Amino acid sequence: MRRAVVTGGGTGIGLAVARRLVADGDEVTIVGRRRDVLERASAGSMGIEVADLQEPAEVEGLADRLADRLGAVDVLVLNAGGSLTREGDGLAATARIWTDEFRLNVLTTVLLGEALLPVMSRPGGRIVAMSSVAALRGAGSYGAAKAAINSWVTGTAGAVAADGITVNAVAPGFVPDTEFWEGRLDDDERRRRVSRIPAGRPGTVDEVAAAVAYLASPDAGWTTGQVLAVHGGAVLARL
Repeated sequence: MRRAVVTGGGTGIGLAVARRLVADGDEVTIVGRRRDVLERASAGSMGIEVADLQEPAEVEGLADRLADRLGAVDVLVLNAGGSLTREGDGLAATARIWTDEFRLNVLTTVLLGEALLPVMSRPGGRIVAMSSVAALRGAGSYGAAKAAINSWVTGTAGAVAADGITVNAVAPGFVPDTEFWEGRLDDDERRRRVSRIPAGRPGTVDEVAAAVAYLASPDAGWTTGQVLAVHGGAVLARL
């Protein structure tokens, strides 16, 4: 049985990934900031760990607890993140939103990824980070943060490839059934976003989870340093 850790695993895509890995026979631990959300999501079928992954001291403590309990980590899915609403105008507001979205998306990925690298299974470890279509076509501070995740993925993949660890990212497009879209999606906005998707429909959390499950599988041992786009053709392939 593989030992898997999924951050942001209490809702949305993270929860769909965790459930998919459980269905595949993995022992899964979900990580988040809200214990009540994690407990509801787990329903006794998954381990839970509470930590703010933006804070180095909390990440260090989490990494120690996971190492003590699991020994080694076979699959690490770095899904925690999100998009914030800008408050105010001027340079101070600009600095705040860029800094906060960097912390929320990049630090939550990089800090735990780096902290758990020493206990990833060698060979066979799988690391999958959650990027976004926004990183591929530009979308302000959020797109820049997700692009930074892509950069970390490619750099780390090269550094650990000889150890038999793969590091990849999944870049979802418009997946409305998540907390990400709560309070910011009306019918007009939904239609506008779907109109930009060649496939003619939004994606589902299970479709994203399936992509993560492949990159986390033994079959993906020769795929590393890649960003797998799951967005219905919203951005066509570029080399």
